[in-house]
Amino acid sequence: MDRDVWKREEVDSPCTQICVVHPVTQLCAGCARTVEEISRWSLMSATERTAIIADLPNRSAVPKKRRGGRTGRR
Repeated sequence: MDRDVWKREEVDSPCTQICVVHPVTQLCAGCARTVEEISRWSLMSATERTAIIADLPNRSAVPKKRRGGRTGRR
């Protein structure tokens, strides 16, 4: 039996199953992709997926700056 039939040459999804889109950045808190990237993932070419995967370390899904506190009340 040929087991190579089940092998696929696809770029794996970076999904971490923490699917929450931050209201400010519009990026998923789990994988840092946009809603458009997530919805189009299965339709993208391997080249497009690889480019997104390469860019993910440069993204910050959740802003580093704190909101509120004393300065936020003024």
